Amino acid sequence: MSRTMALRLAVAGMLALGIAQIVSAQIGKKILVRAGTPEDKALMAIDSATALAEKVDLLDKFMAEFGQSEFILHACDRYILAYAAEKQYDKAFEYAAKGLAYDPENLALAMTTFRAAQESGSLKHLVDWGERVGGIVQAYKKKNPPEGIDAAAWEEKKSQSLKDASGEISYVEYTLFNAGVTSKDPAQKAEILDRFSSAFPGSPYASDAATVAADAYRQARNTARMLEFAQRTLARDPSHVGMLLLLSEHWTENKEQFDKAEEYARRALDLLARAQKPAQATEEQWKQQVELQSGLAYSALGQIHVNRKRDAQAVDALRLAAPLLRPYDFYYARNQYVLGFALLNLRRTAEAKPVFTEAAGLNTPYRPLAQAKLNELAGPARPAKKKR
Repeated sequence: MSRTMALRLAVAGMLALGIAQIVSAQIGKKILVRAGTPEDKALMAIDSATALAEKVDLLDKFMAEFGQSEFILHACDRYILAYAAEKQYDKAFEYAAKGLAYDPENLALAMTTFRAAQESGSLKHLVDWGERVGGIVQAYKKKNPPEGIDAAAWEEKKSQSLKDASGEISYVEYTLFNAGVTSKDPAQKAEILDRFSSAFPGSPYASDAATVAADAYRQARNTARMLEFAQRTLARDPSHVGMLLLLSEHWTENKEQFDKAEEYARRALDLLARAQKPAQATEEQWKQQVELQSGLAYSALGQIHVNRKRDAQAVDALRLAAPLLRPYDFYYARNQYVLGFALLNLRRTAEAKPVFTEAAGLNTPYRPLAQAKLNELAGPARPAKKKR
């Protein structure tokens, strides 16, 4: 068997496996074909055909005879598989759109197409169809019971259907999340993870995706989108520590909305004190995350206190932050630089000098600022004495 043929069979088998696993979940219409009917015989002939031209010809005849009924889903499913196996992805996506126009809730069809999009190597199609899967899942979760169906029984059925589909849904979540975090372009990274966060708000990757997306908007210098995304995320999840800290730090750095900045920093500390380690994180990863976020919250509070002339409180907060931020040069240097000013405001110059020295010793934007302050504290250089 040639490598090309083996690859085609593998792709077709993978896509078919995806369908088999999802059909049992019954998210969307599940169309049964009775044995011995004309539809059954036509589908068997289609499945027996090996050449693309023959398969497509049979599918076209099937569509002409049965395509105005629910059997269009069976036809579109087979069109997608056939064209994907031959790498004619545009045609596969065309029939996916036709099938979903008939049944927009059909998770099986969306999953088949997502796998085809992944095989195509097109990031655009991967994100589009991953987002489509997420939209179907979210709509199904919110769907009211059909007329005549008991509400409790309906919720139980939905829960079972989502459980049956959980493996495939998790696969889409991970694939889409990974596509975002591995993107080298900050703007592209932000867009993918922004769309992921909206499509899969309950995903175990949702919190990390939001944090990375916001930072990517910052790297892309798109402050407006960063702030809009952070506020949108908090509206959906008020306990998202990363977004609370991002907004608190932004307002503090820009000397605006100090009341909200302080409120968000304190809320973050309260949430961190009660937070439970996510299942996917190791103990060490969780410890590092909590320490960093706690350090950023204390540091933000310290900066707010300095701006509000509460220097004694600033010193307390900044000193709590210091050991937590020590592994991160930028955050630590900024913290020590602000701490130095708080100490100077309290006329504790002897304590301020070594703090400025620490900030000046790290290769960050705060190095020249701290060094300038140290030079100022040292006073004007005395002229050398003339030798007699």
